Amino acid sequence: MEKLSERVNRLGYSQTFVMSNKAREMKANGIDVISLTLGEPDFDVPDNIKQAAFDAINQNYSHYSPVPGFLELRQAIVHKLKRDNNLEYKPSQICVSNGAKQAIINVLAALLNDGDEVILPNPYWVSYDEMVKMMGGNSVMLPTSYVTDFKITAEQLEEAITDKTKAILFSSPCNPSGGYYTYDELKSLAKVIAKYPQITVISDEIYEYINYETKTTSIAQFPEVYEQTAVINGMSKAFAMTGWRIGYSACPEWLAKACEKVQGQMTSGANTVAQRASITALQADPSEYKYMIDAFKTRRDLVYDLMKDIPGFKVVLPKAAFYFFPDISFYIGKTLNGTEIKDSDDFAMFLLEKAHVGCVGGVSFGSPECIRFSYAASEEELTEAMRRIKNTLENSVN
Repeated sequence: MEKLSERVNRLGYSQTFVMSNKAREMKANGIDVISLTLGEPDFDVPDNIKQAAFDAINQNYSHYSPVPGFLELRQAIVHKLKRDNNLEYKPSQICVSNGAKQAIINVLAALLNDGDEVILPNPYWVSYDEMVKMMGGNSVMLPTSYVTDFKITAEQLEEAITDKTKAILFSSPCNPSGGYYTYDELKSLAKVIAKYPQITVISDEIYEYINYETKTTSIAQFPEVYEQTAVINGMSKAFAMTGWRIGYSACPEWLAKACEKVQGQMTSGANTVAQRASITALQADPSEYKYMIDAFKTRRDLVYDLMKDIPGFKVVLPKAAFYFFPDISFYIGKTLNGTEIKDSDDFAMFLLEKAHVGCVGGVSFGSPECIRFSYAASEEELTEAMRRIKNTLENSVN
């Protein structure tokens, strides 16, 4: 008799952590590996946020918070959404969670019945499809490519909608592509979605501040889909607070209450000290943290110039986030130094083992012809990583 549930057996492991763990093992064995696998800022948490955490400890914020978060934090989130996104919410529409990942899980758990469909534009963040499976749903993939800047069209979306469609889940700015949907592109998608009131948009906006061109638009800004949209955000990327595990959702009242119900039975309220520190982070002017975005932009430009010279890479300049997602289909089907490359996961493992550079294959992102590099690393590491990859590939095609 199988002890594990069918539900858990359907799940895969996160390829991001598989590759990062492999890189760590190689480092532990004395191999000089440059790991560009994890989507984690390499900056320390700003001092004002750390001080707020110390203050919270000293003020004895050590007891349970309300399930959806402290009222003061939800008010700070409401203020941020108005200030930065021109979105009107009430504190009762906010649910603070243990990271943005849980915020998405809450929404999916509140929405999905077994067999419901969730539309995922490819490429998607590695956990989206697994989250849908966990909640009993089926993912419907919409293909894109570097030619379309990894974005779907309104026509594609409408063709994919069926009577089983319950949600569309995407990130803008996008992990892994580094692209984002413009105002006009989101407007065209909103017009389609508004025709189908049974559909909820789950808009993951965790990378909104890391944008090198303009302020990103939230699809919730379009009145026709405001009541159909769950905005997901959190503290991990813009504030380098990955380990503090604070995310949040902003939803229509009916969905916010359902998310609170789900979370109340799973984890209850998020870490109280991290919540108090998040109030300070959100109340500060975003310009206080711009030094991190400026550094990411410098690194992006450096890597782009170097990556363009790597043979077989088709690369788009990312406009946001801190990833490159080059198309490496040139190498699929080839043999490199005796290694058969069947897909981008094979290619990523080849680079790790031969060039000693860690990245993540695109199979689990829904794009088996691409690989993801994080450039949340020093300029010296990035320069050396691109040199290693170029040299390895120039000497590897049989």
